[in-house]
Amino acid sequence: MLNRLIIQNYALIDDLDISFSKGLNILTGETGAGKSIILGALSLILGNRVEGRYFFNQQKKCIIEGSFKIDGYKLQDFFGQNELDYETETVLRREISSEGKSRAFINDTPVNLATLKQLGELLIDIHSQHATFEINNESFQRLVVDTLAANEALLKEYQKLFNSYKEKKARLSELIDAGKKANIELDYLQFQFEELEKVNLIEGEQEKLEHELQTLSHAEEIKRNLLGASYLLSESEQAVIARLRESLTQVQQAGKYLPESELLAERLQSSLIELKDIVSEIELLEQKTVVNEARSSEISTRLSSIYSLQKKHHVNTVTELLEIQRTLSDKIESISFTEEEISSLEEEVKNHHAELLIVSETLSASRTEIIPTIENKVKETLAEVGMLNSVLKINNQLLDENSLNAFGRNKIEFFFSANKGQEPAPMSKVASGGELSRLMLSIKSLITTHIALPTIIFDEIDTGISGEVALKVGVIMERLSANMQVIAITHLPQIASKGEAHYCVYKDDREDKTHTNIRLLNGHERVLEIGKMLSGETPGEAALQHAKELLSLSDG
Repeated sequence: MLNRLIIQNYALIDDLDISFSKGLNILTGETGAGKSIILGALSLILGNRVEGRYFFNQQKKCIIEGSFKIDGYKLQDFFGQNELDYETETVLRREISSEGKSRAFINDTPVNLATLKQLGELLIDIHSQHATFEINNESFQRLVVDTLAANEALLKEYQKLFNSYKEKKARLSELIDAGKKANIELDYLQFQFEELEKVNLIEGEQEKLEHELQTLSHAEEIKRNLLGASYLLSESEQAVIARLRESLTQVQQAGKYLPESELLAERLQSSLIELKDIVSEIELLEQKTVVNEARSSEISTRLSSIYSLQKKHHVNTVTELLEIQRTLSDKIESISFTEEEISSLEEEVKNHHAELLIVSETLSASRTEIIPTIENKVKETLAEVGMLNSVLKINNQLLDENSLNAFGRNKIEFFFSANKGQEPAPMSKVASGGELSRLMLSIKSLITTHIALPTIIFDEIDTGISGEVALKVGVIMERLSANMQVIAITHLPQIASKGEAHYCVYKDDREDKTHTNIRLLNGHERVLEIGKMLSGETPGEAALQHAKELLSLSDG
């Protein structure tokens, strides 16, 4: 509940410090006194955006601070999730500089506006004349039904499943798109891979083939050169081997008389043996070298295929071609894996959808079950506030299986009739402003018995009502205040008389400037204020007596 509100340098307010009661708090005052200004200041610490810089003193910053008693409202999780210090007496503060820069704090910890707004929605519900239009909103209508059906846990279970379902559907859609793109290039990838695979490339073969082709291409020249070398060494008139043999004979003859020449003879003998061996190898190599045009053609064809692939893929080696082949294989395999993943994910999405349908049907049944109770309770409350013939009808339509959304598959719609014999229709078509105000009050009075909301504010929802009906509206507000703090801004004395605490908002002129102020009224001041609300600025004895009777009735 809101314990204290401090407003500094906002609009017509210089410095205001208000402490509120835990029950029904009434704010009254003349039109234009500043009641809406106070509410506007309060909305700033509830996360509303600053629409303009309306400062009392343009040289100073504006500060709005609210102190809230929050124990018993199970808000610890919110503070933990947002890394904030949990205090049973929590302070929300907003500072706005003269340049328009805004800062927000929760228990002196800086927070962004979204976090402040999120906490504000858990602390205060502001219900104004204009807010009655939210009753036509499908989300609000569904919220009413779910709150009274106690569907919070079931809805959380459904939404957790629905979020998972949405994520998987989104992933499936991505995979399908990726699969379509991949399949477009799959044929080309497959063609490229098969083209390389068909050639059956072997690591290092290019160099061997190029060497073999070079040998085959020059086979005749090679044979001619080898034969020539063999001839010069062993067969010509001046053959090296014959000359060396003669030289060996001469040295051996000299060795008979010159022992030192024996070593030279041995060396000549070794050279002769080596040359004979060389000649044998030359002859063998010459015999192995053949002119084979068929083999040359075969190698040329093979190398041509390799060169063609290298040119196509912009590489220079078989090693690089083999790497491209492996890459193509991986890509083809990944496309195949995507198809398997799509198939698996399709099955998961199908199963999630089936689970969602089951939970959504349970949710729908819970909503259907509570609807008659809501209709009857609202009808009873409307009768209390003078709308004896009013009827609220709630239509709960179960949509088809493909219409699942974050809240199930129901279309909940409120229909209303304020008059006997009038068929219920959408409220925007059949309800006046005053009727909508009382209908909303009836609905909210029902909701507050099922939720732990610290504070509700009614901002002049008494439009179009008076007399006994106004008194009944006051009774309902008084009843609400037994479970929660209620702050009501009103022009009706019947409602004002029900307050546990009564505040008067007024303006005064000081130092050539108009100030908005507020004060808590004592017993005598309340009689006078309600008397003014009954008859005008200077209430007569009858008005004052009526005021006392209203207060006495409320006290009784």
